[in-house]
Amino acid sequence: MQAVIFCGIQASGKSSFYKALFFDTHVRISLDLLGTRHREQLFLQACLKTGQRFVVDKTNVTIERRHSYIQLAKAAKYEVVGYYFETDLASALQRNTGRSGKAVIPERGIRGTFRLLQPPSLGEGFDRLYTVHLLAGGQFEVLPHPPATIPSS
Repeated sequence: MQAVIFCGIQASGKSSFYKALFFDTHVRISLDLLGTRHREQLFLQACLKTGQRFVVDKTNVTIERRHSYIQLAKAAKYEVVGYYFETDLASALQRNTGRSGKAVIPERGIRGTFRLLQPPSLGEGFDRLYTVHLLAGGQFEVLPHPPATIPSS
């Protein structure tokens, strides 16, 4: 059983990454999709009770926001894998201009989320943690987080 928790500001590639890597294997728990926190909790509880693999596709930019998902998944004996979508503010704002309709996030919302961002760490309870960069052409670069350091000689 696997719980995947995304962390990153809006327009950093989280939902596109879900569609590319997890669409066929994991239930997507997304407030944007489900509409209310109550529905989100119902989906999460259903996954935990049935052993269904899931992805929490939200910004989860603070340690506190990630904590409840990690604790619930750990209590249910899930492997918890985190993906940190690292991006700079200017790139996220630029990608947001390419969105349309309800997908467009007000600039002040992205800026506010960026100010709150606390990059995740293994110490939060993740079993594995990766950093994801959105590349040109919709491709992704996935690296272990934190990146391995090369010992100096």
